[in-house]
Amino acid sequence: MKVQGKLWSGILAGCMVFSMVLAGCSSNTYKSSDKSLTVLVEGGSPANTVAAQTAAEFKQKTGYEVKIETVPYIGVYDKLNADIRANKGSYDVATIDILWFPALAEGLTSMDDLMSDNVKKDLFPSLIDGGTIDGKVLGMPVWTNSKVLLYRSDLFNDPKEQEAFKANYGYDLKPPANWQQYRDVAKFFTRDTNNDSVMDIYGTSVFGMNNGDSVASWLDHAAQAGAKPLVVGKDNKALVNTEPYVKALDFLTTILNKDKSAPEGALNMASSETSEMFWNGKLAMMLAWGHFFVPSNDPAKSKVAGKVGVAPMIGGDAGIGVVPGPWYQVIPDSSKQKDIAKQYVQFIYEKNELFMKALGVAARKSVFEKYGKQPEYAHLHALQTTLESLQTQNRPILARWNQIESEALVTAIQAALSGKESPQSALTKAAATINEIQGK
Repeated sequence: MKVQGKLWSGILAGCMVFSMVLAGCSSNTYKSSDKSLTVLVEGGSPANTVAAQTAAEFKQKTGYEVKIETVPYIGVYDKLNADIRANKGSYDVATIDILWFPALAEGLTSMDDLMSDNVKKDLFPSLIDGGTIDGKVLGMPVWTNSKVLLYRSDLFNDPKEQEAFKANYGYDLKPPANWQQYRDVAKFFTRDTNNDSVMDIYGTSVFGMNNGDSVASWLDHAAQAGAKPLVVGKDNKALVNTEPYVKALDFLTTILNKDKSAPEGALNMASSETSEMFWNGKLAMMLAWGHFFVPSNDPAKSKVAGKVGVAPMIGGDAGIGVVPGPWYQVIPDSSKQKDIAKQYVQFIYEKNELFMKALGVAARKSVFEKYGKQPEYAHLHALQTTLESLQTQNRPILARWNQIESEALVTAIQAALSGKESPQSALTKAAATINEIQGK
């Protein structure tokens, strides 16, 4: 998950947990005022914020200065990949998107010695799986995220709206829990309030932009329809032209083109554009990354602040399912000081609470539970329920995932949403493209 840079602002002591795991956690270890380690992060990101906030404390504990190198989102991958291939050892730690693991895995150091039973118990299973390649833990998670349902509580709690909805659909108005309820509510709230033939509010949105957001959204619904595993089978042949995937894409095209309960400009919309509409009161609901709840209730950013509710992700025939968007700290094999790098990773793990404060999500269950008791973090219970659902699963571990996403999946989604092709036809072509990329 790439979180938009402009949202970062809207939106943990010691080494006790690891004392049995990694030797050398005392404050006297590695004392040397002229030593440093280099940390690569996305500029303006929570990883940048937390690294800066904790640098002085880490130096006090270890004597190592933390040098932070910041680059744009894709620059993290490009810089780290180039450094690993050249075996330069320029970076000791980096914070990366889960999407980059398949391509970087061969150049990353195992963190199995950091993944104690206590650590595993405090992490969501999908987080551990997402950072594990060929049986080796290659990343320590810093945060996880997924889509949840954000909705206008003022609309849902309005007695007149409740009465009208029940008269039309025969059941009580409530935050939808399944596909049919979601469609009904979205249609109900799509309306022209001033009779000028222009819709003033839509029930929901559909992600159709040419990026990973549209793919993640479609895969959420494919998982809900029963897809497992995602995208390819054990033989690495494409599954995307099979029933769950077709049903998911048909669901999205129906909302957009038949029900017309999502904005017509869906091909140019993803997380950022959808959230802007929601904050401006133009959407009754949105299926959005969990951390979007925080700015949704910030009066400085949102016209509907104080009027936003949150519920778990909707479910299909197979129940609730999503594709999470976690980020991890990794250590390149090329680093010349892996021991201090591991100490830094465990240090940041203990500071996980800071990611919650910076972004509105974190990695540790204990942090979720602590902050979930506060009204401003009401999204955490819905997010935890969603992340722990049986159909929630990570994207496939494929070295050419970026190519598959851009050349096959985004293309198919846009073809179907635009009405140029049926979901079945578009995904049949996507399957052939995936198999060609995979050499199948």
